[in-house]
Amino acid sequence: MNRSARLLGLLAVALLAIPLAGCAAKPVTSLARIEQDANRTLERLGRVNPGARDLVGRAHGVLIFPRVYKAGIGIGGEFGDGVLREGGRTTGYYRIVSGSVGFQFGAQKHGQVIAFMDRRALERFKRSAGWQAGVDGSIVVADLGASGQATTLQVNQPIVGFVVGEAGLMYNVTFEGSKITRIEP
Repeated sequence: MNRSARLLGLLAVALLAIPLAGCAAKPVTSLARIEQDANRTLERLGRVNPGARDLVGRAHGVLIFPRVYKAGIGIGGEFGDGVLREGGRTTGYYRIVSGSVGFQFGAQKHGQVIAFMDRRALERFKRSAGWQAGVDGSIVVADLGASGQATTLQVNQPIVGFVVGEAGLMYNVTFEGSKITRIEP
């Protein structure tokens, strides 16, 4: 095996460690930092798109992952810690982890905001030991157009998600397959 193939193999193994590291019980990020970063993520979302702020404001609960790290070379992983807020109050801390196989190369950091528009969907989420997007509940990725307003279809969905990059809302992303578990502080 040549040197470049070995290096690629080692890099792939290192990338696999990202989602596995997310399975640890102790939060990687301090709770105070998660709270501060969550506030900044919501502020950024509102600046980029006022319609998103209004939609999130009407939600029964909002799950905010301010820093989600994603990387892959053929095999990829995604990982981040976040906070659940209900009525503006923090009610729990959560971790998101996912893995994927396929054509992929690179790394990125982004924020994710998941708005529970339906109280029953929020309660099912909170009762689960490990909630998986696409299995335990489908998340509609919000597509807020130039007007900055969510469509009626999106507002009527039980769970709406936003992916916020450094430059604004990100498109062509999915929450499907992401597993979200509660972490104890």
